[in-house]
Amino acid sequence: VLPIWNVWGRGPFNPARARLHTGPQQEHKTFYEFRTYSIHPHQNAAFLKLTNEKIHLRTAHSELIGYWTVEYGGLNQVFHIWKYDSYSQRAAVRAALAQDPTWISDYISKALPMLTSQDNEVTYLVPWSRLHKPPKEGVYELASYQMRPGGPAVWGSAFQAAICARDAPGYGKLLGAFHSEFGALNQVHALWWYESADHRAEVRHKAHNDARVVAAVRNSVTHLDTQRNRLMHPCLFSPMN
Repeated sequence: VLPIWNVWGRGPFNPARARLHTGPQQEHKTFYEFRTYSIHPHQNAAFLKLTNEKIHLRTAHSELIGYWTVEYGGLNQVFHIWKYDSYSQRAAVRAALAQDPTWISDYISKALPMLTSQDNEVTYLVPWSRLHKPPKEGVYELASYQMRPGGPAVWGSAFQAAICARDAPGYGKLLGAFHSEFGALNQVHALWWYESADHRAEVRHKAHNDARVVAAVRNSVTHLDTQRNRLMHPCLFSPMN
């Protein structure tokens, strides 16, 4: 079986066989669940207050990576990332939460009526990326790319080159690059840190005038269907703050 993740800068692959494989083969079991909640506009402040007071009931069961409010790219939304070592661990966590009377009475029974929708996605870090902590307080951007069918065997190298062309010169701080496993397939995400929204605007302008970045992005967008960006502020209780 072709090791598809080799296309993320790990050696040659056979294009004829690569077309038969559209999903990643993971070397590690650890995965990250992305969750997006949309909140009733008049309940936004109440939801954030409740979550700030009761999040310890949830983090007692599994590791929270970050929790943010969306400023641009989605109104009245929160986005959070949870880490799991395996699918069996996540199943055990969900089962424990369902049997936790304090979690149910003090949080979830109050929080759910405040929401209009919930969405989740299972992702893995791509092999060339590691999860980093931000250097200090700032703002975060989640850039999500819907790539064309074919998987990283087709577009992985181009995506890596485009992201690294921005990260290496310091046009933002890359905190992690992720590939979807469940949810929309052929989707990749880059989580970026900036000192502020104005700092992001400044470095983006510089990147647009960097010939190396422009060339890498032009090569990558030939494999791109759509892109979505969200600018986010960390909640007070977020480990990434």
